[in-house]
Amino acid sequence: MKAKLFLILSLTALASLLLVTAAGAKSIKQPDKSALARVRRATAGFKQPSGAMAAGYGLVPGLDACFDNPGVGGMGYHYINTDLLDTKLNPLTPEAMVYSSPPEGRLKLGAVEYIVPAALWDQDHSEPPMVLGQHLHLNPALGVYILHAWIWRYNPSGIFQDWNPMVSCP
Repeated sequence: MKAKLFLILSLTALASLLLVTAAGAKSIKQPDKSALARVRRATAGFKQPSGAMAAGYGLVPGLDACFDNPGVGGMGYHYINTDLLDTKLNPLTPEAMVYSSPPEGRLKLGAVEYIVPAALWDQDHSEPPMVLGQHLHLNPALGVYILHAWIWRYNPSGIFQDWNPMVSCP
């Protein structure tokens, strides 16, 4: 039993190390602060989930849980506008709003997320999609290209990193 527990803990530690290494290996350009300011203005009405829901964003079954990666950080809850899931990216209309729960417990907007279905994109393109001067990266488990932009909550790992060590799930 102890050997099995040790193996599980070792594999978990290795997976966490690989995630941190992969995240650190990404080549990320400096953000265009004026472009990010425009995105902030465009998404200011979504600081609370009710604003996003009024604009067509909502929790998607199967993706309605709080996303976290213990030891690395969290993302939070993804409110997605499924009508925007296509091959077009508009920096001012991200496909998802990502909310986390600060200590007082009320969900607050932390990041926006750009999402492109990989199968659709790959039919006509050989390079990953780009927005805000950044390439989206593939999430193979979900079959989508993604890019987070932590424009509403500070992320010490970087504005375009997936995981934010300041975010955790309840």
